[in-house]
Amino acid sequence: MSEPNSILFVCTMNAVRSPIAAALLHGLAGEGTKVDSAGVEAGELDPLAVEVMKEIGITLSTHRPRCLSDLRPDSYDLVVTLSREAQQRIQDAAPGAAIEYWPVTDPTGAEGSREQRLLAYRAVRDELLNKLKTRFHLAAA
Repeated sequence: MSEPNSILFVCTMNAVRSPIAAALLHGLAGEGTKVDSAGVEAGELDPLAVEVMKEIGITLSTHRPRCLSDLRPDSYDLVVTLSREAQQRIQDAAPGAAIEYWPVTDPTGAEGSREQRLLAYRAVRDELLNKLKTRFHLAAA
């Protein structure tokens, strides 16, 4: 099976998981791969997601959350869903698409101090980075 040239990451609000995954893959794969992200709904970009990405030199501050209905998910070689809601929705929106479900915890539910919450966001970032490297056979940039 050849590697996909266009990948769409979908989560619930396009505010944390899918923009992190898209930004990470864009940084790893470079310009030759089309990478987008969307949510079942469009939320507000989470400032803690911006912060944990900035820690590794990736800017998310220009990301504007988009809704799945703004895109044609069946036009991508691969759709990666990161939440149960996204998985259910994409099966209806793009029944013939190549879909992979990567259940990733939503860090917005983390409680505790600011540092404890940041740890949850870093864990999601690092989990996604490892999944991307493994799935797409990529080395760190």
